[in-house]
Amino acid sequence: MTVSFGTRLASELAAKRHLCVGIDPHAPLLSDWGLADDAAGAERMGREVVAAAAGVAACVKPQVAFFERFGSAGFVALERVLADARAAGLLVIADVKRGDIGSSFAAYADAWLRPGSPLEADAMTVAAYQGFGSLRGAFDRVREDGKGLFVLAATSNPEARDVQQAVRADGRTVAQAMVDDALACGHPGDDHVNSVGVVLGATLRLEDFGIDASAPPARPALPVLAPGFGFQGARVEDAAEIFGGFGWALLASESRSVLAGGPIGLATRVRDRAEAVATALTV
Repeated sequence: MTVSFGTRLASELAAKRHLCVGIDPHAPLLSDWGLADDAAGAERMGREVVAAAAGVAACVKPQVAFFERFGSAGFVALERVLADARAAGLLVIADVKRGDIGSSFAAYADAWLRPGSPLEADAMTVAAYQGFGSLRGAFDRVREDGKGLFVLAATSNPEARDVQQAVRADGRTVAQAMVDDALACGHPGDDHVNSVGVVLGATLRLEDFGIDASAPPARPALPVLAPGFGFQGARVEDAAEIFGGFGWALLASESRSVLAGGPIGLATRVRDRAEAVATALTV
C-alpha cells in the first residue's frame, strides 16, 4: 500500500517539526531580497527557502498565485522550486485553494497531486463551498497515491464569516461541517494523522465558528494548517491555547516573519521559528 500523506506528516510531527514555511514571492518581499519582481526572482527566493527549510521545518507552502502572475515563466520557476523540495525530501503543500465540480476539479487534482506531474506536490489547499462532495475528484489521489488535502474551514478574512459561521439544517456551522467531513476522509493507511485536514486561522476564536477546540483529539488526528502566526498577529506561544485538541497535528504557517530581511540570516530565522513552535506545542 502507498505510504499516506498522513503517515509522512506524522513522522514530521513526531520529530517536533510543526513549522510550515510559506513561499510568497510578492513584489515587496522580492525587493527586500534585492531581487527583480519576475519569475527569476521568484525562483531564486523559492529555492533558497527550500534549502533553509529542509530538515528543519515540517513543510513548505508555495503560494501559487505569486508564481502564476508571471505566466508560463512563473510555472517553470515553480516547477524548479518543487523539484528542489522533492529532492530534499521536504513535504510540499501547494497553496492553490482550488474548488470546482466534476472533471474540472479532477483536472486540478491531476495537476497538483498526480505522481509525475511537473507541479506535483504532497498536498494542496482546496475550497469545498460547492459541497464537500465536489472534492471527489481528488479522493483517488489521496487513497491511491498517498496525497493530502487541506480544506478551508475557518479563515481569517472577515468576508468569509457569513458563510463559515452559517448554521446548517443539522445544527452545525459550515465550518464545523468541513471539519467533520475532513475527518471522515483520508487514506486507508492513516493511523496517527489523517491525510485530509483543514485550514483554521490562528487569529480566530474557533468557538465563534462552532468549532470546539477543547474536545479530545480525534484518532487519527486531524491535521490543521494554521496561517496567521507572526506578521498577522497570532503568537506561537499561544498555539496550544488557541488550538487545544488540534495542537498535536498543527502546522503553524509563517511566511513574512521568516522571509522578511532577505536571504541573509534566512536559515537562522527558519530554525528559530521552528524551535519556537515546537516549544509552544510541547506538553
